[in-house]
Amino acid sequence: MADDILATLETVIRERRLGDPASSYVAKLTAKGRAKIAQKLGEEAVEAAIAAVQDDRDGLTGEAADLIFHLLMLLADMELSLDDVRAELARREGVSGIEEKASRNG
Repeated sequence: MADDILATLETVIRERRLGDPASSYVAKLTAKGRAKIAQKLGEEAVEAAIAAVQDDRDGLTGEAADLIFHLLMLLADMELSLDDVRAELARREGVSGIEEKASRNG
């Protein structure tokens, strides 16, 4: 089920990006540019972290939803998709986090 809602949300975001900014949050934020979308993603990440530190399960759930939403917006703006992210995760499968990080820094 979770995969279905993410795919649905990804499709909705892609459809609304070029809509009317007066009636669509996605279109409004898209019109403000990639830097603003990235800023919103960062804000939601901080809010999620704060909710976790405060042991606020409901707050974290809501902030995680906002975080994923804005991540999907940023991916769409960069013409990337969840499938691109899935492929990267599949590539990393079976590789330790320490090894994978070292391969990016070296």
